[in-house]
Amino acid sequence: MFKFHQVKHIFEILDKMRCLRKRSTVSFLGVLVIFLLFMNLYIEDSYVLEGDKQLIRETSTHQLNSERYVHTFKDLSNFSGAINVTYRYLASTPLQRKRFLTIGLSSVKRKKGSYLLETIKSIFEQSSYEELKEISVVVHLADFNSSWREAMVQDITQKFAHHIIAGRLVVIHAPEEYYPILDGLKRNYNDPEDRVRFRSKQNVDYAFLLNFCANTSDYYVMLEDDVRCSKNFLTAIKKVITSLEGTYWVTLEFSKLGYIGKLYHSHDLPRLAHFLLMFYQEMPCDWLLTHFRGLLAQKNVIRFKPSLFQHMGYYSSYKGTENKLKDDDFEEESFDIPDNPPASLYTNMNVFENYDASKAYSSVDEYFWGKPPSIGDTFVIVFENPIVIKKIKVSTGTEDRQNDILHHGALDVGENVILFKQSRQCDTYIRLGEFKNGNFEMSDVNQKIPFDIKCIRIYITKTQKEWLIIRSISIWTS
Repeated sequence: MFKFHQVKHIFEILDKMRCLRKRSTVSFLGVLVIFLLFMNLYIEDSYVLEGDKQLIRETSTHQLNSERYVHTFKDLSNFSGAINVTYRYLASTPLQRKRFLTIGLSSVKRKKGSYLLETIKSIFEQSSYEELKEISVVVHLADFNSSWREAMVQDITQKFAHHIIAGRLVVIHAPEEYYPILDGLKRNYNDPEDRVRFRSKQNVDYAFLLNFCANTSDYYVMLEDDVRCSKNFLTAIKKVITSLEGTYWVTLEFSKLGYIGKLYHSHDLPRLAHFLLMFYQEMPCDWLLTHFRGLLAQKNVIRFKPSLFQHMGYYSSYKGTENKLKDDDFEEESFDIPDNPPASLYTNMNVFENYDASKAYSSVDEYFWGKPPSIGDTFVIVFENPIVIKKIKVSTGTEDRQNDILHHGALDVGENVILFKQSRQCDTYIRLGEFKNGNFEMSDVNQKIPFDIKCIRIYITKTQKEWLIIRSISIWTS
């Protein structure tokens, strides 16, 4: 079994490797992978110390002045196991059952402003009664100031007592003695020492929160403590998860800011918690998440628009500095995400690079891009099963390519599928209408069409010299 000084020696070797290499994301990722493999090969699944005295003796170089570090991390190679932390339950009742989604918040005392209560309020107010049955909210009060924690718990229990009693709100605290060293850490990126301490502690705060939430639900979404939610955000998230059934993903993003609105499978939380602990002093948590996602083989960001969560804090939790960041893709009103039933997509247009037809039908922030279409060109959606459509919306062009729209086109629907030139489409179509300014939108389609729809066809009615971007195709079923 490795002793603590041997593990410490590994970190010293890693530091020397980092000093010799150029400071780049690619090389850091390489070092990270090598280190993970090393840990997996040589560290056994147990604690790395034999007792409190041994720990204090072997870590004397870190100038510990108390016994607050008598606890240490469980073997970091055992990514599926829980971290050995005894949490303090500040406000809670026993969790009655596993729910669909856990929403995690970690909060500390701010020098200016306080937004936690408003964030909790927004979560509950923007959820319907039926949605509330499927969510749990876990708040980690991570500040070591006991007076602040007690005051905050009193406010939370007064304002949200019925949610605590219902078992959907839990307030916890991970004691300070479980934290690793937070002083005298490496000053990566030339950050000042207090900044390094703040972001390193924040990584551990989040790790302990993730560890606690690993078995409370099927999915987990991380929010910060100064966030406003979109109405019925849970229903929107469930639709997105359903639309991605059968595909591989590690992280889904419902906001483009920081550590807001990042969704995970709950079974990934233990290794994400271990990962944050292992590299807690290296970089901010949102940077580490990028590496975590990549190591688990999700190459690209999967982000959805409109965003479901908005940053509302004016003052940062770090030194109370101003933080005016806003997500301009956020929509607060009901996020009516389309159903987009399973379908195959075909086009005879000349596709540019990898901007293929399927990307126009995805709820992810991507699109189809084709070279200038000619009259008679088509873009066809063939559903796996006939459907009753309530609403159709097609958008073309983007903000930075506003002329790459469909200038002359129509939208048709069909009923009977045939095989035509190595693709499937319907034999006859009924025209619903023409595109206007590059867009098509129609409600109450089921009242206009007498049959269940099997195909939707975008038909080019006039040759254009501009390229064509089909940004999104949205289908709502009745």
